[in-house]
Amino acid sequence: MSNKKILILCPYPENSAPSQRLKFEQYYPFFREAGYDITISPFVSRSFWKIIYKKGKYISKTWFTITGYIHRAKDIFRLHKYDLVYIHLWVTPLGFPLFERLTRLRAKKIIFDIDDLIYLKDLKSKATPLVSKLKGAGKPLYLMRTSDHVITCTPYLDSFVRKYNSNTTDISSTVDTSHYRPRKDYAVRENKIVLGWSGSHSTSKYLHLLDEVFHQLRKEIDFKLIVIGDAGFSISDIDVEAIAWTEEMELPTISRFDIGLYPLPDEEWVYGKSGLKAIQYMAMGIPTVATSIGTNFRVIQDGESGFLVKDENEW
Repeated sequence: MSNKKILILCPYPENSAPSQRLKFEQYYPFFREAGYDITISPFVSRSFWKIIYKKGKYISKTWFTITGYIHRAKDIFRLHKYDLVYIHLWVTPLGFPLFERLTRLRAKKIIFDIDDLIYLKDLKSKATPLVSKLKGAGKPLYLMRTSDHVITCTPYLDSFVRKYNSNTTDISSTVDTSHYRPRKDYAVRENKIVLGWSGSHSTSKYLHLLDEVFHQLRKEIDFKLIVIGDAGFSISDIDVEAIAWTEEMELPTISRFDIGLYPLPDEEWVYGKSGLKAIQYMAMGIPTVATSIGTNFRVIQDGESGFLVKDENEW
């Protein structure tokens, strides 16, 4: 009997985006061990990934987007070969859900994995604002309605999806505890307290919610802020060590944190976040301070496994 075949249609190249690495990519070895053949088809190439969050470069971004659509068109013609198509977020990023409809027409079964409130129409990208206006908010709604099963990551998102599809499962992002080892030495190992944050180019802006907090704190103690995922991040008059993400350096760098930070704004899209940063910090035994909003209540027991804060004074 031949192995069952799964086609993964995802936005980003393998082992690059946290939402993919810690939601489903880490399970590939287990799928294969269980007898499944996995084919991975990202819309964004590795060359595109290198510039996607950089400002400008519109000609290159346009060309890479066109090639992404060509690649997806080829995918449409091979869907019938697979027992299951697993879609993360969308099939293509822009406009009317044409490719999503074609996928539904030709795929035997579809699992739709959504871990962000991408159906909200006011989400914008500062790196490519024009593209933000063209993004198809109707795509995830169509996939919610027509997929054989939907995987979400928060109670809020799960409740929303159930309005369209009862075959829904809430599965939070997870980490592999064979790699994430709790820190054993809690003595300050560097010359100053190390505050840390891990994320991506698109979310590092929320660290700036704490700019005034950092400046006030600097008057009282000497500290360093380590930022993983945005090598260009800086705050005036604050000692910042900003590092581009790589698989090799992620866990060793998080282990340097004395305190993990997870600030979030009070906006609706936050309720689609699974609390991944807090999960990463806590899995490594790093004391965690996070905004008391969204799924952080499910991840952190305030005062026991971490601290939930409401405003600048509490920060």
